[in-house]
Amino acid sequence: MYRFSIDGENWILRFTPQIAADAEEKHAILLSLLKGRHKFLPIPNSDAFIMINEKIGAIIFNVKKVPSSILTVSNIIPKEQWYFQD
Repeated sequence: MYRFSIDGENWILRFTPQIAADAEEKHAILLSLLKGRHKFLPIPNSDAFIMINEKIGAIIFNVKKVPSSILTVSNIIPKEQWYFQD
């Protein structure tokens, strides 16, 4: 679990138990959030979004703002498992 602040709002980043990410990947996800903060805030409560990280893949976040602002990584989809339909 990580705690961070963006534009004066405190957030908690956590990972669901089924996420098999090591500490380095989790830290890279946090850094991606901090670098791209202007792209995902503000987020409504009970919403979800996807962030693409070139090294990790597609990262799916769920958002809860009651009682705290919490981002939960619910899934990570590696790039080699992406499917594009034309």
